Amino acid sequence: MANLNVQIPSLQLNDSTSIPLLGYGTGTAWFMSDSGGGIDRKLVDAIKTAIKLGYYHLDGAEVYNTESELGIAIKESKVPREKLFVTTKVITNIRDIPNAIDTSLKKLQLEYVDLYLIHSPFFASSDSDLQSAWAAMEKVKADGKARSIGVSNYLLPHLTATMKTAKVTPSINQIEYHPYLQHGGSDGPLLSFMKENNIATSAYGPLTAVTKAKPGPLDRLYSDLAKKYYVSEGEIALRWCIDQDVAAITTSSKEERLSDYLRAMTFKLTPKEVHEISQVGGKKHFRGFWQAKFDEDDPS
Repeated sequence: MANLNVQIPSLQLNDSTSIPLLGYGTGTAWFMSDSGGGIDRKLVDAIKTAIKLGYYHLDGAEVYNTESELGIAIKESKVPREKLFVTTKVITNIRDIPNAIDTSLKKLQLEYVDLYLIHSPFFASSDSDLQSAWAAMEKVKADGKARSIGVSNYLLPHLTATMKTAKVTPSINQIEYHPYLQHGGSDGPLLSFMKENNIATSAYGPLTAVTKAKPGPLDRLYSDLAKKYYVSEGEIALRWCIDQDVAAITTSSKEERLSDYLRAMTFKLTPKEVHEISQVGGKKHFRGFWQAKFDEDDPS
């Protein structure tokens, strides 16, 4: 286990909120189908371990049914609230966002979240649905219940529709992002639009190319870079995101693995290496989430 005392760098969003570029997620492996089974102390302890190691960016969502555990872990960690960056998301109660944020805050035992996201655009049957939801998000921010507001899993049509009536530009779009799903790359329509409008990118599934998408064209390059920097391939994958100012969300129940991921803060890939990973990654397409919403070869 790496014994590191490192600082996770932050990115300033378009509303001057600063988001740490590495976050601890309470979804995926921790997802619970319902919240009626009582508190999962294993998850509470895992979050407390992450906080102890320096993961102050904590990513949750109402649909994960883990907000209560996140709130307990935050309280028991005794870390000052202002040091933490807490994200949650709305989708289950998307038709009643004012009630949804109040319910989330109650479970989290917080007065505000640092970032509140619409979890996906797929609830909407029209542009008007997206615009109404975003207006409700703007009210959440105006009421001081979220310091920053953004979206998740939005594609270009969803962002353009939202922006037509938005008074507040989304600060971030959290998407599945890794070398095998680059959404057309930095020059593609989605990421270009986000850059033009100063909407940051957050990545979930950043380790996909070194986990469930193996084997793939990046295997050799990742192996070589891991040897060069004396880290694991997972840390190379995280660094590829961080070196592009993309906030990476990862998770683990293992303290050793979380500690090792922090080695991604101890080096930087060269611009050439970042480009090479992107280029080689473009030879394969792999989507780990929301497969039912996309054609098999759709890279958007």
